Amino acid sequence: MSDVYAEPTTGAGPIDPAALARHTTLRLGGAARRLETATSTEEIVQKVREAEARDEPVLVLAGGSNVVIGDAGFPGTVVLVRSRGYRVVAEDADTVTVRVEAGEPWDDLVAATVEHGWSGLECLSGIPGSAGATPIQNVGAYGQEVADTITAVEAYDRTRGETVRIAAADCGFAYRGSIFKYSDRWVVLTVDFRLTRSPLSGPVRYAELARSLGVEVGDRVPLADARATVLRLRAGKGMVLDADDPDTWSVGSFFTNPVLDREAYELLRERAGDLGEPPHWPGAGDVVKVSAAWLIDKAGFGKGYAGPDGVAISSKHTLALTNRSGTAPTAALVALAREIRDGVHTRFGVTLHPEPVLINCTI
Repeated sequence: MSDVYAEPTTGAGPIDPAALARHTTLRLGGAARRLETATSTEEIVQKVREAEARDEPVLVLAGGSNVVIGDAGFPGTVVLVRSRGYRVVAEDADTVTVRVEAGEPWDDLVAATVEHGWSGLECLSGIPGSAGATPIQNVGAYGQEVADTITAVEAYDRTRGETVRIAAADCGFAYRGSIFKYSDRWVVLTVDFRLTRSPLSGPVRYAELARSLGVEVGDRVPLADARATVLRLRAGKGMVLDADDPDTWSVGSFFTNPVLDREAYELLRERAGDLGEPPHWPGAGDVVKVSAAWLIDKAGFGKGYAGPDGVAISSKHTLALTNRSGTAPTAALVALAREIRDGVHTRFGVTLHPEPVLINCTI
């Protein structure tokens, strides 16, 4: 894949070498006060400690695929995580545990696991960003999420000033969340994944993927077939980063699918009226997960809906907000996100929440 950290190359890109737009897939974000690069776990910790010694705020940034950074940039040190590689740290006849550096490009890792015949990450193909970012928001797609395979996360604990290994059970994994998200305490250094030795994928859980593969939900397919099909589906939705396709200059899905209790879901059904049954899936306990894309579209914000200064909803996927011009300010994207959120709430009484982390900006 071409996605090795966000580095826009168009002539419209920022000139300031400290501009964080160079390091985000949205191509948005003002300058950092100080920009540092770290190529190992030791160097990541060192750079963070040096910034703390200067009494500066710290932002740790890797692939830049799940952040929205304000036009004012970041008033402190930004540590660019560029550690690379993975190694086997445990194995038996059926499984292999792989320890991955935080800066390893995610899709490179997925491609390697498929090539080795290690099952468990194949449906997460094509997701931009780094391996270290995946536990932060419990990355998931097409019926898989990293919480299914993560056994431990090594992190620098800024509160205690030491490096710790956190078992998966203590990571607080939830739908697109964990103890690491929205917390300055933890700096992810490495991630351990336990994968199955198998030429076949895990059971296909996602109906759209099963249809595209020509199998039933629950069936298994060759790893390479699962990966190729997921890549094709994602590319068709503009969800595989492409420097030549403005529809991919985004953070992927901007809003998470709302999770409603039964009472709230029944109220949504009433407000939907003749639009039909809102697409939904059962969640853990007595809750219902609802399609954010459907809510956005039915509230009047279809594919290609234009906001100010060249920002727009992707022409391929309703959930992706894009910086199509490559020159828009973050304020324009935030304004579009706010318009969509408020419009959905007015129409359906449901509040959408952003999936990316917002830095020095808010909707």
